[in-house]
Amino acid sequence: MIHFVLLISRQGKVRLTKWYSPYSQKERTKVIRELSGVILTRGPKLCNFVEWRGHKVVYKRYASLYFCMCIDQDDNELEILEIIHHFVEILDRYFGSVCELDLIFNFHKAYYILDEILIAGELQESSKKTVARLIAAQDSLVETAKEQASSLSNMIAHATK
Repeated sequence: MIHFVLLISRQGKVRLTKWYSPYSQKERTKVIRELSGVILTRGPKLCNFVEWRGHKVVYKRYASLYFCMCIDQDDNELEILEIIHHFVEILDRYFGSVCELDLIFNFHKAYYILDEILIAGELQESSKKTVARLIAAQDSLVETAKEQASSLSNMIAHATK
């Protein structure tokens, strides 16, 4: 099971967090500070697995972001690396060569994509095409809702004149 997902920049800024196990806010802050200190100081030639507090943290660096997932001690690290890569590939397809700024300004989309891939810390959808189709449907719904809200506000403005 995945306990949490962290996306951390090289400067130690948290760009995305998703918690699948209960942690208090104080614990979350401590976890982020502790793990970012451990992961950011590791050499690039070291393996991408860290034993931490009876769990394993699997991470992978893509450009300026570290994608980290905390898993149980007996879970398969290579499977988690594949899940991380799967998430990055879908982000890449959606944003067209995803970068840190895409995640900063469109964090809600990144969360939505992550929620389509993982549910309750387990892999939900492994098909990139299915996830892309679901995201496109969500975007379509959002656009329709925006158009309806805009036309409704225009009608109200016109009626009140």
